[in-house]
Amino acid sequence: MKDQHQHLRDFRRANKLKQKDLAEALGISINELMRYERGFEDLPRQMQQALASIGKIAPDAWSKAAACGEGYVTSKAENGRVFRRRSPISDGKKYVFDLFCGVGGFSHGFEKTGEFEVALGIDLLGDRLDTFCENHASATAFGGDIRDLTIEQVDEHGPRPFVIVGGPPCQGFSSLRPFRNVEWNDPRNNLAEEFVRIVGVLQPEWIVFENVVGLLTHAGGKTFKSVSAAFEEVGYRTSARIMNGAHFGLPQKRERLILIGSRRGKTIDWPKATHRFPQRSMAGQSDLVVWPDDGLFGTELADAVTFSEATSDLPELSSGEKATFYKEGVALTSYQKLMRAGSQTLTLHEATKHSDKMLEIIHHAGVNIHALPPGMVTSGFSSCYSRLAADEPSTTITVNFVHPASNRCIHPSQDRALTPREGARLQSFEDSFRFMGSRTQTVKQIGNAVPPLMGRIVAETILRSD
Repeated sequence: MKDQHQHLRDFRRANKLKQKDLAEALGISINELMRYERGFEDLPRQMQQALASIGKIAPDAWSKAAACGEGYVTSKAENGRVFRRRSPISDGKKYVFDLFCGVGGFSHGFEKTGEFEVALGIDLLGDRLDTFCENHASATAFGGDIRDLTIEQVDEHGPRPFVIVGGPPCQGFSSLRPFRNVEWNDPRNNLAEEFVRIVGVLQPEWIVFENVVGLLTHAGGKTFKSVSAAFEEVGYRTSARIMNGAHFGLPQKRERLILIGSRRGKTIDWPKATHRFPQRSMAGQSDLVVWPDDGLFGTELADAVTFSEATSDLPELSSGEKATFYKEGVALTSYQKLMRAGSQTLTLHEATKHSDKMLEIIHHAGVNIHALPPGMVTSGFSSCYSRLAADEPSTTITVNFVHPASNRCIHPSQDRALTPREGARLQSFEDSFRFMGSRTQTVKQIGNAVPPLMGRIVAETILRSD
């Protein structure tokens, strides 16, 4: 059974329906339909029943998927291309192989420790790999489906990794087969199975598997248990935690499920939260959640980094405007100093050009869609057409954070959506990190990435535990 969002897209195409037609039949906006198709929201029961009626299928034919964002294929795919490293590999480093690397935000965080170097990466999408290679000069990257990667290719472009990291897209988790029955380079393999098999052959000292929090409860918890058991079958002692970036200095309330495995069976010395913010977890009261322990054992945590503390040095913009210089005479916060290190010129600070109707909506926007005057919009989720708070970390940004109709991404005080630079700041990409490709793809690259700051925290966890 395919995951719900992929199933929905297949359903629409099989019935030869345009997005506009299906949205009209369901009484929702095209933006809402796109969110369901991409997995940002679970398909409501009443909508499943409506679709069943349209397509003459059983209502229970729809599977439930963990919300996993954009998916594995979103732009032009690469097939067998090798992006060769531009700089030699450094001696004495701990080498990283980044699977499903995207732009390499997660592994970039590993490099920020000074102990690791990214040597290899693989992803399906060429624009992501262009960005990955631009910022990881010592890495060779493979373009294409991970199921086509051979061990001979890995060894040709080596070295063997000290740690393998990756977050396989969650499509297909509901169809996992027993891992002991899979073989190398089997086209039937699930992407998570590919991760496990590559680990099993290369046998790095450490593995890091990161994913959406929803994976923890997918299929009643069986999927995550299956993944954990698979890594243990190939020789790794594993441990997992759910970490919210806001509790570790990220100006964004972004949760990820992190599993770390040690080939030598070492105990994982998980980090404690460094910042406080009253945030509930999508995992409820699970024992895996890292909660702040403010005031316990003589510790005192810092306040979470806010939107304003992350972006107040960026010039004010109106709809359609851009700026290439930082504000002058602004006292930089510690986070801003970290983001601006090594950067003299401001890039990507360009606001979306909004229509007059959208500007009117933005002008009235508040904490959620219900702040708008009655009738101003006819549909949308509660998080649509709404402003971020200046004195809090942002909510989790998505691949559409420059479009107010899709998620909570309106600037706290300026009448516009976020700029790509503001999104990158919230994701902890330094201003010197170079994004390649069009503005549209840059926004998707930023929104889909794992924050480098989270990568650094995980890397430091491994260094403490090694």
